Amino acid sequence: MYTFQLDIVSAEKSIFSGTVDSLVATGELGELGITPGHAPLLTKLKPGTVKVTDHDGKVEHYYVSGGMLEVQPHVTTILADTAARADDVDEAAAIAAKEAAEAAMTDQNSEIEYSKAAAELAEAVAQLRTIQAIRKKVGK
Repeated sequence: MYTFQLDIVSAEKSIFSGTVDSLVATGELGELGITPGHAPLLTKLKPGTVKVTDHDGKVEHYYVSGGMLEVQPHVTTILADTAARADDVDEAAAIAAKEAAEAAMTDQNSEIEYSKAAAELAEAVAQLRTIQAIRKKVGK
């Protein structure tokens, strides 16, 4: 079975580095599946889950707040503003952020504040989806 090198890096630290069979992430134009031999690619990532499958078939979920995905012949890199293992995402904080963003959107004073609240809402919802994906995987 063929594999490729994957590096997931945030502004703070390296989150993952290793060989994998595949990854699935959400790009600007939709969901992307990357496997060995994929054509070179550079795209923006939307906030959400990155699903990584290793050579043993083990699936890991990561949350990224957005960033860039670069596919080269033998290495794929995700450069994210913020990235974390799905297990490390704080559900209570994500729910609180979602509620605060929804409240800010209804009590808008300017278009800039509305746009900021909409972006914060999208990020909080993406975090919650990541938590739901890991729960579904584990069967909680």
